[in-house]
Amino acid sequence: MSTIPPEQLETLVADIAPPGMEVFAHVRREIASVIGERIEGRIASVQGLTVSAVGLPVPVGARCRIRTRRDGVVEAEVVGIAGDRAVLSILGEATGLAPDDPVACVSGVPRVPVGLDLLGRVIDARGRALDGRPAPVLNVRQPLYADAPAPLDRQPIDEPLGLGIRAIDGLLTAGRGQRLGIFAGTGVGKSVLMGMICRHTQATVNVIALVGERGREVRDFLEHNLGAEGLRRSVVVACTSDEAPALRVRACFHATAIAEFFRAQGHDVLLMVDSLTRLAMAQRQIGLAAGEPPTAKGYPPSTFALLPRLLERAGRTRQGSITGIYTVLVEGDDIDEPLADAVRGILDGHIWLSRRLANRGHYPAIDVLNSISRVAPDVTDPVQQQAAMRVRQVLATWDDIEDLVSIGAYVPGANADYDVAVQTRETVTRFLQQDRAEGRTFSQTADELKALGELIEKTAAGARNASSQPASGTPVG
Repeated sequence: MSTIPPEQLETLVADIAPPGMEVFAHVRREIASVIGERIEGRIASVQGLTVSAVGLPVPVGARCRIRTRRDGVVEAEVVGIAGDRAVLSILGEATGLAPDDPVACVSGVPRVPVGLDLLGRVIDARGRALDGRPAPVLNVRQPLYADAPAPLDRQPIDEPLGLGIRAIDGLLTAGRGQRLGIFAGTGVGKSVLMGMICRHTQATVNVIALVGERGREVRDFLEHNLGAEGLRRSVVVACTSDEAPALRVRACFHATAIAEFFRAQGHDVLLMVDSLTRLAMAQRQIGLAAGEPPTAKGYPPSTFALLPRLLERAGRTRQGSITGIYTVLVEGDDIDEPLADAVRGILDGHIWLSRRLANRGHYPAIDVLNSISRVAPDVTDPVQQQAAMRVRQVLATWDDIEDLVSIGAYVPGANADYDVAVQTRETVTRFLQQDRAEGRTFSQTADELKALGELIEKTAAGARNASSQPASGTPVG
C-alpha cells in the first residue's frame, strides 16, 4: 500500500488549481479525491466477475484499476468487505486477471461528467459516446451515488405533467416530481409506450436509461420509438445485456445523476429507466457473488436496499423536478411477484399493461382498472376527477357483464348501469386507444375527458328514465 504524504498532495493540488482562485474550488476537490488515495493491494482470488483483493483498505463504492501482466487495465468497483479482503466487481471482462496482479484505488467518491452538451447524445454506463460523434464537452462532475432530497426540502406535487397519452393524462394523471411504474410482461408494447411518452411529454428534458437491453433493441428504440424529434431533447444511457452487472447497475445511477444536474438547472426532467427488473437481476449477480444470502426469488438483501436509494432521488425541489417512470418486467404477467410488490410500495403509482388488451389490438394496452396514480387528485380539478370516475365505472361495469352480453343474456332496460356500459363502451374504448404518432396536450385530453364524462352522464339519465318504464323483456345479443 502506498499513499501520497499530505504535504506533497497539497503541493500537487496547488500547482494545478491555485487556492486563491474560487473557480477552481471543485477542481481542487476532485484532484484531492483522485490522487490522494493511491492505495494499492493485490489480487487474492477471482470468481466469475468478482475479485478479492488483500492489502486494499478502501471503502465500498471506491473505484479501482487492476493492472494485468500483459499491461492491460481492468476497472472494478468495491462492492463489499470480507474480513481483511476487499470484494470488487469487474466493470468488463475478467480475462487476463491472475493472482498477485496489483489493484490500485483511483477515487474515493465516484462522480460522473455532466453538462448541457449531453442533450441529443447516446452514451454508455461509463459516459463514453455510442453514437459515433465526438465525445461531449462536459465541465461539471456530479456525484454518482448522491443522497435523495431531504423530506422537508421536497416541494409539494401539485402541478400536472402532461405525458401526451390520453389514458394516462386523463385517468392516471402524473404530477411534476411523481414516480410512476410501468408494469408489463413481454411483448405488450412497453417500448412503444415509452417512445410515445418521450416524444409527446411536456417535460423539457428526457433522460432515458436502457438497462440490460438486447443490442439490436437499442437502435430500434432510438430510430422507431424515440425518433429524431424525441432524441433532440433527450439523453440516452445504454447498457446492453452482455455488459458486466456492475455496469448495468451503474447505468441507472449515471442516468439519475444526469437528471439531477438538469433539475438543478431549473428543468422539469422526465427520467425513464427500462427496466428495474434488469437492474435487480444485475444486483442479484453482484450480491450473490459477494457472499450475500439469497431471499425472495433469490434476490439478496442488497437488491431491496438498492431500490429506494435509486427511486427516492427523483422528485420536485425548489430548482426543478424529476418525474421518474420506471418499467418493471414482471415474470409470467404476475404483478404480485416479490420485486414488483416491493417497487409498488416505493412508487407513487403504477400503470399495468394488459396482455389481454394487447392481444385484442388495443394500444396502448393500459389496464385502467388495475392502475393508479396516487397524486392524480392533487393535480386535477374536480370536474376532471368526476369525469374520470364515470369512465372507470363504465369500464368496471362492462368487465362484469361482458360475458352476459357475449352469450345473449343481457336484457336492455333491466339495469340502468348495464345499459350505460353497453351504450358508451365503444366511445370509451376510442378515447383510451391512441396511435403512436398521435400526441395530445394535457389541456386537450382534459377537455376530451370532460366531454366524455358529460356524454356518460346524459346516457345514464336516459337509461334511468327508460328503466322506470316497463321492460320489453326481449333479450338482445
